[in-house]
Amino acid sequence: MEITGRVALVTGGATRVGRALSLALASAGADVFVHYNSSAGPAEETVAAIQALGRRAADGAANLSDPATTAGLVAAATEALGPVSILVNSASGFPEDTLADVTLDGWRRTLDLTLASPIFTTQAFAAALPEDTDGAVVNITDVKTHTPYRKHFSYVIAKGGIDTFTRAAAVALGPRIRVNAVALGVILPPPGEDDDYVDRLAADLPLGRVGGTDPVAAAVVALVQNDFVTGEIIRIDGGGHLV
Repeated sequence: MEITGRVALVTGGATRVGRALSLALASAGADVFVHYNSSAGPAEETVAAIQALGRRAADGAANLSDPATTAGLVAAATEALGPVSILVNSASGFPEDTLADVTLDGWRRTLDLTLASPIFTTQAFAAALPEDTDGAVVNITDVKTHTPYRKHFSYVIAKGGIDTFTRAAAVALGPRIRVNAVALGVILPPPGEDDDYVDRLAADLPLGRVGGTDPVAAAVVALVQNDFVTGEIIRIDGGGHLV
């Protein structure tokens, strides 16, 4: 897929990994709609940075903890920039819970934001995509779906659902829409942690360092561009799955 001139929607696109993906797609030639929930200031800054690259950009708020907002989000992006043909499902929570203490309300909130909203955003994206246009979806998942966190039970279950959704959607939406994912390892410090924390995690990796957002952005752009890859989940983890 040639990215230049396409419209991309990036959920959670104003901060952290999502911001890097918004900027990478713009650098590759896309116009970008930056979704945010409460990060209005960073969203405006991301839009300005995209415009400085010579691309069109707009932002819009939606609380994806309510999956019913997803159709309106795709409609807002289309109204602002035109038909969306690239979707990156990056928005996610990272709640701390265990099987012993997870509550029904907490479970539902996590699955609504981290699993249901990507599913229904993709559904709305596919329904709105013009019939003569191909599309690409990239989901952001986590390498820990295979070696689960001890204290992020509902999150890792939801991301495991994203893995399965990626494969199922690739079958359901092909050949016109390709669906892939990137599974992240030690990329940035988790919210509330510092560089020392993430450096300690990275010390045990075969590559021995923190990834940062550049390798994630490069993988997402490559998956969008490669027209013969679908249903794939690429691990961006410095070899962490090997140890």
